[in-house]
Parts: sequence; structure tokens; C-alpha cells
Amino acid sequence: MIPRTGRILALDWGLIRFGVARSDETQVLASPLGTLTRRAGKRFPMPPFLALLEAEPVVGIVVGLPISLEGSETDSSTAARALADLVGRRTGLPVEMADERFTTAIALDAVREMGGSTRGRKEEVDALAATVLLQQYLDHRRESA
Repeated sequence: MIPRTGRILALDWGLIRFGVARSDETQVLASPLGTLTRRAGKRFPMPPFLALLEAEPVVGIVVGLPISLEGSETDSSTAARALADLVGRRTGLPVEMADERFTTAIALDAVREMGGSTRGRKEEVDALAATVLLQQYLDHRRESA
């Protein structure tokens, strides 16, 4: 279980890019941190991720769980669960999964709402999707406490 104080890092799972976000120390506010990219067909970019953790000490990690609109798990769900297991073993940190349905759609809507274009901004959108994922996780934890 992730402690209730200290920074949390979130990974919004993707086939190519992983959006990354972090919380503040009080776990109230999430903010985008960037993206991690893997080459097609390759493994998760663990060395840059571990370097990120050295620069951003955290108490836990939230990995987005991609599930279908109906709520069932998919092949991507299985891959995300394997990633969560790998990240937990490599870092020794607690890892929790969180439903990532609609995070990218919410991020895209937010960019458009501010009058921006999403063309050529995939990395920013992925980082924002991770921020949405983490903010939803933080809000849910606070409401259920």
C-alpha cells in the first residue's frame, strides 16, 4: 500500500510512450513530468525510469490499467500488470493499479478547451493523461479516507 504522505509517481501505460506525472508531498495535486518512450517492440525503458526516480524520490507508483469501455481486461491490461510487477520488483516501492479509461480523452479535451491544438503534441498529451490518472487516484484516496 502506498503511504499517505510523500510524492507519488504515475505511469499512464502506452504501447510506445508512457506518460509520467507526480504528486506533491501532501498528495493533493498532480502535475505532468514528461514521457518515457520505448522503441517499437522493445521493453519498458527501465534505465531512464530509474534515473527519474533518483531525481524525483517517491513513496509509491501508480500504473494505469487500460481496460475496455465495458470494464473488462484486455491484452494491454495484462501488459500493464506485468509492467507494474516489474516496476515494483526493480524499485522496491509499492505499486498500485488505477483505471485509466478516458484519461487520454480528458487530456485531449483539456488542451482543446484551452484553445490549443493536439497536433504534434503526443508527448504533452501523454504526460497530461498521466496527470489526470494520478489526480483521479489522489482524489479517490482522499474521498475514501
